[in-house]
Amino acid sequence: MDTMTAEKTRAGTTTWQIDPQHSEVGFEVAHMMFAKVRGRFDDFAGKITLGAEGAIEDSRVDAEVQIASIDTGQAQRDEHLRSPDFFDVESFPTLTFASTSVQPTGDGDLRVTGNLTIHGVTREVELLVSQTGSGVDPWGNERAGFTGETVIDRRNFDLTWNQALETGGILVGNDVKIRLEIQAILQNA
Repeated sequence: MDTMTAEKTRAGTTTWQIDPQHSEVGFEVAHMMFAKVRGRFDDFAGKITLGAEGAIEDSRVDAEVQIASIDTGQAQRDEHLRSPDFFDVESFPTLTFASTSVQPTGDGDLRVTGNLTIHGVTREVELLVSQTGSGVDPWGNERAGFTGETVIDRRNFDLTWNQALETGGILVGNDVKIRLEIQAILQNA
C-alpha cells in the first residue's frame, strides 16, 4: 500500500494534487558576489496530504522536479546548469522531496521537514510554509494555496562547481534560496 493511500484511511485526511500550471518552483543564488540570478523549474508534480483539523502532524508532502526544465532566462547558462558541472541531468534527472514531519510553528505557519534529494544526494531540509487561502475555482474544483521557502547550501548536494573572481570571491554563491508558490486541487476520495 502506498503512503498516500495509507494516510487517506485516517478520517478527515484530504489529498491535494499540485497544479503545475498555477504553481512555481523557483530559486535564487548570488552571482559574482553582488547580484542574484533567479530561475525556476517548469516541469514538476506532487501531492499534499493534509491531516484532519487538529491533526496537522498527519500531513505529508511528496514532490518531484524534472531538472532539465530549469529556466533562468538565459539559454547558455541553463545548458551549463544541466551539464556535469552542476546538475548532470543525464545521470540525475530528478530532484525529489518527501516530508518526514509537519509541525505548526505557533504563528499560523508550518515547519515541513523532509528529505530533499538533488544530484543523487539526500539531505534533511526544513521548509517554512504558509497557507495563503482556499476556494472554489470557476470549474468547481476546490483549491488551496501555499507558499514555502528554505535555504540550502548547494555544496551539501555535491554541486560544487565554481570559479574564483580576479577581484576576490567566487562566481556562484553557495547558498540557494528555494521559493515555492503552490496551488493544489482537492482530489476526490
